[in-house]
Amino acid sequence: MWQVVIHYGIHFIVPLLVALLFFKSIWVKAYLIMIACMLIDLDHLLASPIFDANRCSINFHPLHSYYAIGVYLLLLFFKKTRILGLGLAIHILADWVDCLLM
Repeated sequence: MWQVVIHYGIHFIVPLLVALLFFKSIWVKAYLIMIACMLIDLDHLLASPIFDANRCSINFHPLHSYYAIGVYLLLLFFKKTRILGLGLAIHILADWVDCLLM
């Protein structure tokens, strides 16, 4: 149960804190962009079974691959894509923590 709290805390609370601390004037927009990054979980639909509680998402699903993670980290270096990159990196962090807690 506490693993679920940690996972979804990282997914929802960390982006909120980042938005409030670093994007004060546009925090709602920044938060919504970072929350929208959860759409990368659509790649789970390509797996069989779609959900497996004992499977680590990192480098299993295409949008969670090391190559994709590299692109997400590159997005952090450009002002126009920084919020998107943060949202994607935070999402990957949440999934990576899941892998560690298995």
